[in-house]
Amino acid sequence: MITAPLAGGVIDVHAHWLPRELFDLPPGAPYGPLHDRDGQLHLGDLPLSIATDAMSDEAAIIDDMDRAGVGVRVLSAPPFAFPLRGGDDADRYAAEFNQALAKLVARGDGRLAGLGIVSLDAGPDFASGSVPRQLDHLAAVDGIAGVAIPPVVDGRSFDGAALRHVLTETARRDLAVLVHPMQIGRAEWSQFYLANLIGNPVETATAVATLILSGLQEELPDLRICFLHGGGCAPGLLGRWSHGWTARADVRSRTSRPPAEAFRRLYFDTITHGVPQLELLTELAGEDRIVCGSDYPFDMAEVDPARFAVEHGPGQDSLIRAARAFLGIREARAGDTINPYRNPSATPVLAPDAT
Repeated sequence: MITAPLAGGVIDVHAHWLPRELFDLPPGAPYGPLHDRDGQLHLGDLPLSIATDAMSDEAAIIDDMDRAGVGVRVLSAPPFAFPLRGGDDADRYAAEFNQALAKLVARGDGRLAGLGIVSLDAGPDFASGSVPRQLDHLAAVDGIAGVAIPPVVDGRSFDGAALRHVLTETARRDLAVLVHPMQIGRAEWSQFYLANLIGNPVETATAVATLILSGLQEELPDLRICFLHGGGCAPGLLGRWSHGWTARADVRSRTSRPPAEAFRRLYFDTITHGVPQLELLTELAGEDRIVCGSDYPFDMAEVDPARFAVEHGPGQDSLIRAARAFLGIREARAGDTINPYRNPSATPVLAPDAT
């Protein structure tokens, strides 16, 4: 939950952080470990083209926010740090990350918020498992708005037991859910960074379609869920899904809500890498469902996230209102502080009169 006042200005809901003591990554991580080589971050032997400090250093994050005109940054784990297995070691990793994140946010003076992680175990006895306990802990920490999860676990999306359980439990606790793809590889995507350029958007679109067509969205009407990278392929496929829902009984067998209507109940970030793509997303999802994202500090990050989102998205006031709604901040408070960034080298994005 977030009860303490946040700084003013644009809220970036999609940014990553991982403390160095957790660079070994959780058990079952498909890549890794993460490590530093001469100030540069490597995932196993793969160079990430990221300065190590950018991922792990609090001052580097704040400096980037000042440069980019971001008032508040919501930090979550990079996707390769999601615990994809259960067990004591995975539970311990999740707890250590969540505790470190809570301390970082508490030091942020209203400029930082967070989304924690949970153990994503597909075991049969969920009720007595670790996810409810982990979510109870997150719900009790001021500054932590919810949880970040992948769109696929063990080859299943939200129609699978593991992710369905997480969404049910987060909705019950009024927590936000951020869905970040894992960049799952396939043989035909082995070159040209296609595992990212095609794979990530496909993973996200699969999760959006599964959430809608499985009926889970209807079962969880209060679920606050945000899909990143502009929803991946989903905006371009929404018309096809709508036609299929009308034409085929199996497509509409588990939901009475047409896909286009359901789409407008989801949140999406502004990482589209193109103005026409963001305009289409805004038209389909609605202005009140678009939130600013940066994907800091990765190579696919939007370099000027606040300006891109404000100039080509629904506008600063709308972006802030949507982010606050997604994070579960029901209304603005008179005590909210003014945006503290004032970097003269950055073109400022003015704080609104009211959020």
